[in-house]
Amino acid sequence: MKKIITALFITICIGIIGAGNLHAVDITVGATTWYAWGSRYEKTLNYSIRKNSNYAFDPAFLYGPVVSIKFSDDFNLTFVYLYSKFNYTEEVYADDGGNLSVLSKIKRSDSDLAINYRLNDYLKLFVGVKYLGYEINLSYDDIYAGYCYSKSKHDSLGPGIGLNFTYPATENIFLLATLSGFYLWSGGEKFEDNGLYDYKYPSPMGPVSMTVAYNEYGINTNISAAYYITGWSTVISLGIRYQYFITDYAEYEPFLIDSIKNQFFGITLTATYSFSL
Repeated sequence: MKKIITALFITICIGIIGAGNLHAVDITVGATTWYAWGSRYEKTLNYSIRKNSNYAFDPAFLYGPVVSIKFSDDFNLTFVYLYSKFNYTEEVYADDGGNLSVLSKIKRSDSDLAINYRLNDYLKLFVGVKYLGYEINLSYDDIYAGYCYSKSKHDSLGPGIGLNFTYPATENIFLLATLSGFYLWSGGEKFEDNGLYDYKYPSPMGPVSMTVAYNEYGINTNISAAYYITGWSTVISLGIRYQYFITDYAEYEPFLIDSIKNQFFGITLTATYSFSL
């Protein structure tokens, strides 16, 4: 994940340097946050062995930088990176038919790099690259059974395309709306489990590790109102954002999961400052 984010930052820096050598460019930098509620629905391969599950995430802040480079009246490059930690409680089913409520801790990264093209005064078309990453850790410590855990690392990357709508309500207030779709590939989700899913106690054979391929696809939508602070070259925007995507495993997933439907909804707040080079 660090290599991917570093490569995106390098791309932006090259764009700034290259454009600066040609003519002046407008740069916008800032920060954004998204307070989101989320849920996931796991569809299983064999319902008689493991039931379909629906989990609700504890609400959490996603936060990170925003960068935009305007090369001309028609083209600009944008970069957004969001990071968060959040929790949810998962019901782990065992071979004996019992279940156990286990707290799952998740680290999430969500990044977009896009080229935007102005179609008219209100619409922009953008195409780019999207990255999604997760680190999921579940653990259970029992005085009799001992410490058992399960963890996975999840990284996907692929193209995205969408439309951005801007409407000037007044001289300083703008209404914004974005709709986009994406399709992502992965080199494989890495799992490691030492008995949490099968027995609820550490496996005497040690942890089991495997990698499973998958694809992800979904949509993002955002509606907000922005206020331009005259004299400060600063824009403050407040809005709502919804994200929905499906994780579709390409082969046998170790815990009998066929696909996962993920959705997040919440409030966004962004502040940016613009200057010229």
